[in-house]
Amino acid sequence: MNTTTRNATLQDLALMLQDQQARKVDLVTPATTLWSDNADLTVKGSTPVLSEDGVTAMDGRYRPTVVCDEGIAAKLDIPTAYLRRMREQRPDLYDANVNGWIYGGGDPDQADARTFLLRTFKPGDPGETGIARALLSDRYAIMDHLDVLTSALDGVKAAGVEVSVDGADLTDRRMVVRVSAPDVKALAPALLAGYRSPFSGASGSDNPTVFAGFVLSNSETGGGAWTITPRITVEVCTNGMTITKDALRGVHLGGRMEEGVIRWSEDTMRKELAVVSARAKDAVATFCDTAYVEKVIRDIDEAAGRPVEKVEHVNDVTKALRFTAEQTDGILSHFVQGGQMTRGGVMQAITSYAQTVGDGDEAFDLEAAAIKALTV
Repeated sequence: MNTTTRNATLQDLALMLQDQQARKVDLVTPATTLWSDNADLTVKGSTPVLSEDGVTAMDGRYRPTVVCDEGIAAKLDIPTAYLRRMREQRPDLYDANVNGWIYGGGDPDQADARTFLLRTFKPGDPGETGIARALLSDRYAIMDHLDVLTSALDGVKAAGVEVSVDGADLTDRRMVVRVSAPDVKALAPALLAGYRSPFSGASGSDNPTVFAGFVLSNSETGGGAWTITPRITVEVCTNGMTITKDALRGVHLGGRMEEGVIRWSEDTMRKELAVVSARAKDAVATFCDTAYVEKVIRDIDEAAGRPVEKVEHVNDVTKALRFTAEQTDGILSHFVQGGQMTRGGVMQAITSYAQTVGDGDEAFDLEAAAIKALTV
């Protein structure tokens, strides 16, 4: 089953989310129904649930994603890097650690008495291995991608501003949808002075136009929130700069859930998603506004104009932002191609490099960090 995509259209994203929705099964279950076998999670002893969809049985085998491994490590207090290494090199030690901490080394009095939320994609056919998406607190309130996306788009429509979806990413960690309002424009001549697009060679001095937009993101697997973050896009290169300090955020936290397969009431979901729709409408009114874009440009112009005297000084910025060696090499290449020897040029190099990476989570993190290059 394909669970990820990069730079998808809105239509392709929606089709993928619909397919995933049909495969999701979520179980609130005692820790002692879980068992690790060759680094896969097996569920044994769960109670089948009868609903309008028929009987849902959770017993079976599920392969944890990287995100699920992070949840297992956090819940059992096992170092994440060590758990990853055991999965790759010693699945027998992975099993021994996970099972040992859950079952108390065979002592019933030491067994883990907690209850967890296990999010899965069920197997396509009997006997197949499913996907363990996340192991979470039983207080985690679920907000699925498809519902968040639909509600947010309803809010955008209600705001009455013409927008377009520039691309969407779906990973095991999050959904990201980039929305722009190309009719809401401003000029940023100082910010783009001397800049050249690494993709087309177009000059920012000749066309210093930026336009408004925002990023909608949501986590189903423990990121804990949906967010709507303003995003300013440079017309000559489609570089996107997110203004994280102004983000609207809704946290996924609810009351403790009863054991069993989760079935949310229509009333509960309607109230939660109404908040998403209202916030999206507010976001468009606030962020897709020329005055807001002009204020952002004014706020960063001075810092963006600070000179970078040597290309090597870019390393100081990437080190402060904890970028990897591979990321630093890519950013340096884009910085040289951009030809703008300023902190703004470093920021542009980060956002243009972010467009080239294949991993949606990496791109999201790079773009979110780019504005910090002005001040570190």
